Amino acid sequence: MSLRETPWTVLIVAAVSASPAAGAGDVTYAERLGWPTGTKAVIFHVDDAGMSYDSNIGTIQALEGGVATSTSIMMPCPWVPQFAAYLRERPQADAGIHLTLTAEWKNYRWGPVAGKPAVPGLVDEQGCLWRGVLDVVNHASPDEFETEIRAQIDKALALGIQPTHLDSHMGTCFHQSYVERYIKVGVEKKIPVLMFGGHMQHIGAEAAEFKPLIHMLAEKVWQAGLPVIDDLVTQPTRGETYEQRKTELFQLLTDMKPGITQIIVHCTAPTEVFQHISGSGKARQAELCLMTDPEVRAFIKDKGIVLTTWRELKQRRDSAVAPGAAASNSCGSGTAIRNVLPLPTVLLIFMRPPSSSTRSRMLSNPRPAAGTRDLAASGIATADHPRRPVADSPALR
Repeated sequence: MSLRETPWTVLIVAAVSASPAAGAGDVTYAERLGWPTGTKAVIFHVDDAGMSYDSNIGTIQALEGGVATSTSIMMPCPWVPQFAAYLRERPQADAGIHLTLTAEWKNYRWGPVAGKPAVPGLVDEQGCLWRGVLDVVNHASPDEFETEIRAQIDKALALGIQPTHLDSHMGTCFHQSYVERYIKVGVEKKIPVLMFGGHMQHIGAEAAEFKPLIHMLAEKVWQAGLPVIDDLVTQPTRGETYEQRKTELFQLLTDMKPGITQIIVHCTAPTEVFQHISGSGKARQAELCLMTDPEVRAFIKDKGIVLTTWRELKQRRDSAVAPGAAASNSCGSGTAIRNVLPLPTVLLIFMRPPSSSTRSRMLSNPRPAAGTRDLAASGIATADHPRRPVADSPALR
């Protein structure tokens, strides 16, 4: 998921029955999962695997030759089979499902995995998924949402992918209409869902005064037996040049509070084709360069930062015992979410509509990544930062 990838700021607010809010005190989720006090644990997470050939190659480079530790796959997209073949050769890779309910690009789009007859509210007049989150919300029922995310999970399993986690493309799963279904499916299938509820040092700027309520929702996910992270960074850098971006990343890692923080990146090794998908190729290539930069790896080691995965979080959660109580993992298949989130539950979402200028940019080339304009002439991934060749693999031939 990347909240920056939609023109609205998405905030979840959950008012649940009173319970102690995880993260409200001094104990981090890293500590609750067994790491020593003061540990900074980071998941460098590559979004959008399967979206395109270039996305797959960039993701593989970041995982194999860089500090990226996890990724998630857009199951409706046409290059999923290639990435699935790659994963079948590497069953220990940390790969989740990037639950995708939108097809936002101008001329490169996809439809629902479940098919239009099963989820008619999820498709537009072209038979593709809607371009924006609000379009989805205005047309698709929670039942259709759940049908589609289950279909995406089933497709992954059929391709031999054992998902380590679930997260959300463009944040659609976090809308008030769908968030309970998102959590319910994860709990039922015992697959971790992306949920933040600790100190929220960075994502908390969007949550503002609603942080205590988000803490409550996260605690319910924890009590259902799934791991929770402390913070989420959706846009780690914004600089106009590569060196500025690297400096920003170093500052982020230096100032980061202890706990588990997921840092979202989009790593693409753009060919001449990618420019016809999106204008974000340079920005995505910059994030690939950051993940594979030896100086970044050395900095992480020097700072004592622990790199982790969703697989490890789940393993630790399975064996974790909360202070004074046994870890709960009792929600069996088919358990209704209302049993996990005691009623009354009131979920609200706040969105800032795009300005007229933003709407105009979206229509011409929807969802460019931040920094694309500034990086276009920066010479990223040239002589100083060449692209690393991907290891020869039958899955990529």
